[in-house]
Amino acid sequence: MSHKFILTKNRPEKSLTFGRKRAVGRNNAGRITVRHKGSGHKRLFREIDFRYNKIDVPYKIISVEYDPNRTGFIGLAVYKDGEKKYVLLPKNIKIGEEFLTAENAEIKRGNRLPLRGIPVGAFVYNVELKPKGGSKIARSAGNFVQVIAKDAGYIDLKMPSGEIRKVRENCWASIGEVSNEEKRLENYGKAGRSRWKGIRPTVRGTAQNPVDHPHGGGEGRQGRGRRRAISLWGKPTGKGQKSRRAKKYSNKHIISRRKVGKQK
Repeated sequence: MSHKFILTKNRPEKSLTFGRKRAVGRNNAGRITVRHKGSGHKRLFREIDFRYNKIDVPYKIISVEYDPNRTGFIGLAVYKDGEKKYVLLPKNIKIGEEFLTAENAEIKRGNRLPLRGIPVGAFVYNVELKPKGGSKIARSAGNFVQVIAKDAGYIDLKMPSGEIRKVRENCWASIGEVSNEEKRLENYGKAGRSRWKGIRPTVRGTAQNPVDHPHGGGEGRQGRGRRRAISLWGKPTGKGQKSRRAKKYSNKHIISRRKVGKQK
């Protein structure tokens, strides 16, 4: 479905926007720390509420808007007391719908409540990893997390990547799936559109010289000559390589790792 049939407003709420220079992969010294980023169209930043601090105050969605800084649609929420905030919208939203963030909120799309009050099997988005830490998981277009079990103060969640992990039961989440699920079908169509997005070209390691990349060199086209694909800095990369640190602090919360590489 074309965006023009979904979006209801062209200009954002001025009080909830601010300008900012984007880092485009550079650090405070101006040196490239993340490759393949740079230029791109200027963006106006919208202040999105990922903490949902207004408990037990219902709010109404009065617009559906595009945000250049994320893939899902955002909406202008007007609370009962008159305050306005931008929120990330679930799919199939209608203008004028009313939602609630509360301990005992109804289990309906868009409402927000602690994970302990959400039934097993439900789809949720905007999920907290730590209590009162703000939404961190399932914020991209079409994404959702599934509640699959409850045990000893923890909730087992199936992540968009397929990973199954434990999260404390007093973390909050919103019911539903993130809007704009057709984003994954989008085709940029030309190289110039990637540049508008701030994405610079990526050169394959095998096409480089030995001095520039571990995969480089050789007369004619060569295999990489090593068992594992590695990055410019010798770290495992791509093709389903495991790159997670063996002693990462959150390993104890992961029940089943995400599936990497080609699935047979």
